Amino acid sequence: MKALVFHKPKDVSVDTVDDPVIQAPTDAIIRVTSTAICGSDLHIYNGMIPQPHDMVLGHEFMGIVEEVGSGVTKLKRGDRIIVPFPIACGHCHFCDMELPTHCENSNPSMYGPSGEIVKMKGAGAALYGYTDIYGAISGGQAEYARVLYADHNPRIVPEGIPDEKILFLTDIFSTGWAACEWAEVTNGDVVVVFGCGPVGIMAQKAAWLHGAKRVIGVDRLPYRLDKARNTAQSEVLNYTEVDIAEAVREMTGGYGADVCIDAVGMEAHRSVLEKAVNVLQMEKGSINALKQCFDTVRRGGRVSVVGVYGSPYDNFPLYQWFEKSIRLMGGQAWVQRWLDQLIDLVVQEKVTLDDIITHKVPLTEAANMYDIFNKKEDGCVKVVLKP
Repeated sequence: MKALVFHKPKDVSVDTVDDPVIQAPTDAIIRVTSTAICGSDLHIYNGMIPQPHDMVLGHEFMGIVEEVGSGVTKLKRGDRIIVPFPIACGHCHFCDMELPTHCENSNPSMYGPSGEIVKMKGAGAALYGYTDIYGAISGGQAEYARVLYADHNPRIVPEGIPDEKILFLTDIFSTGWAACEWAEVTNGDVVVVFGCGPVGIMAQKAAWLHGAKRVIGVDRLPYRLDKARNTAQSEVLNYTEVDIAEAVREMTGGYGADVCIDAVGMEAHRSVLEKAVNVLQMEKGSINALKQCFDTVRRGGRVSVVGVYGSPYDNFPLYQWFEKSIRLMGGQAWVQRWLDQLIDLVVQEKVTLDDIITHKVPLTEAANMYDIFNKKEDGCVKVVLKP
């Protein structure tokens, strides 16, 4: 089959690889009908999260069931399914707590309680197409994919829903939803989302559904700000033009936002000097977006982090967190916890997800789209690949 393969940083290509096969009774094999490039795929592409050997990437995908293992009872050949990006067994200590990204069984070679992923140990659940640290499971930017624990993780797509209207429940909308759940967004809140990429825009959409009074998107690129304004109906601020914290305080009677969401993570824009300091301190990327959240949120407010961080940072503003009594929560989204609820939102047409797609291309063009997406060219916000 054809699949997008990571070879080394900045080097991906669509290659011919072996077809996936059933490896456990709980597996299924699907023919992928739609898959997407995620901003967190760029962390691998750019070498921010190391991957020492070739790997099929992609953790946002859906398709048609072709084959099921002997232990699968809830799916059959021909079923059309969406596949959450975290891989959870469904019956361990953390799965019983509805914490699928902390599953004890899906990532046996790397799992542990420490969370010390920078030491290549102590990771959580396996993730599709997301490095050896997270299970070395081939991803879905391919013609076919192996789906693990197939009775627990996937969901059958309701009749009449096109791929593009539900595909993003596999990750980015579920992640935006998680950001709002963790920050306890509620009626009347002012919510500021740092980052107007795919996850940031989805967090803005989710904030309205949670009852926010005002939603403000922050970015530096005009085309991304325009996309947030037009698809999420958010107010927008360009951080190269205004001091965001001061602007938001002016908009909120001097207080600041009730909730700030970091949908950027460690690949926030950095100056040359900041990059040099990163090298000296052996840090990857920056925490600029998180610092902006701490500056902008009101005293006693809530900060939610769904942008990916994979490095320690010695300049973490602990004093500010303490002084302002900020509640802080983050992590990989617990997709399975909310997935059925989110499917209902799509079915009832309470949310539109496909309006952020800027590029829909054949899988064969995936390598070029990685380059375009990474360089933020051609107004690229979200890429859907069609195998």
